Amino acid sequence: MRTVAHPARLALAALVMCTAGAAATASASNLTVLMGDDAAASSEFVQQLRADQGTDGKFDLVRLSPGGVDPQAADNAAGAADTERAANAGVRTRSLRTAADAPLTMAVGPAAARAAVERPGQEPLVLAMLSRLEYENLKAASPALRRADRRVGVLLRDPAMADQLALINAVLPQKRRIGVIATAESQPLVRELQRAAQGATPAWDVRVEYAPDATSLASALRQVVPQSDALMVLPDLIGDNQAATLSVLRAGAGAGLPVFGASEGLVRSGGLAAAVSTPSQLAHQARLLGQKVASAAGAGNSNNNSPLVEAATPATVRVNATVARGLGLRLPEERELTERLAAPR
Repeated sequence: MRTVAHPARLALAALVMCTAGAAATASASNLTVLMGDDAAASSEFVQQLRADQGTDGKFDLVRLSPGGVDPQAADNAAGAADTERAANAGVRTRSLRTAADAPLTMAVGPAAARAAVERPGQEPLVLAMLSRLEYENLKAASPALRRADRRVGVLLRDPAMADQLALINAVLPQKRRIGVIATAESQPLVRELQRAAQGATPAWDVRVEYAPDATSLASALRQVVPQSDALMVLPDLIGDNQAATLSVLRAGAGAGLPVFGASEGLVRSGGLAAAVSTPSQLAHQARLLGQKVASAAGAGNSNNNSPLVEAATPATVRVNATVARGLGLRLPEERELTERLAAPR
């Protein structure tokens, strides 16, 4: 297959160059990273942040205590040496505030995000590695997220629904009916999916059935499967539950329907394809978002104190070739599908 001067490839290359350049520019900032868990994805994210940090900037890693307790806040009540070091590091970072070297705090994961929004100070803040539902829960529970004196950016770990629909369109160009099983907590995801579906040309027909508990999942699948050309697993309580996800995969396989999602685990388990973002790519994107937030804070524009929310940019497409053969589908290579998602739409 010829790929010379392919527009999508050029767009992807430009994205990589832009990300690398922005990371290099942002690396001079003093960066305080709050880490609330030791999950492999969080560790890879932090390792990439550290690797991208330039020698002119300072990198402070603050590991939260179990339960998401911020050592900086806890130091007032307990004089442990480690937590005092973390608190003092935060003070030193704030003391170096200049127009050209603005400090930035980055929280990794939901526990760190909860601690970060309650921290004192006015440093720009980026909350990273959150699911859409984790962000919605944080927004409902933490009024401090919308403080007028601090700019906040939020980087979601999952790609936008528009990107996921673009992948389905690339794989199944003649199909427009998508079936989804959701829970009551999935409403923000369902609304985003429906907006993306209506904004596409031509529009998608999204069939949603709700399963309030595990026992109603089979009934919901019986309703949605006959009306669908493909099934989508949302990153919600169903997508995070292995047994529930396997039920959707089995229903799709039994009806000859492909299943799409946003995780490599889904593809390994029997899904057809997924647009995924890696922790390393998310770390690059978080630095870009940090630049935007710091610039907005430096401009002193406090008219809009709503967080700047970005979905993950898909880093790659994963395809289960065995499932594709079983469905009688001949799909483009993963690299070509990745380039199609990177191309402007």
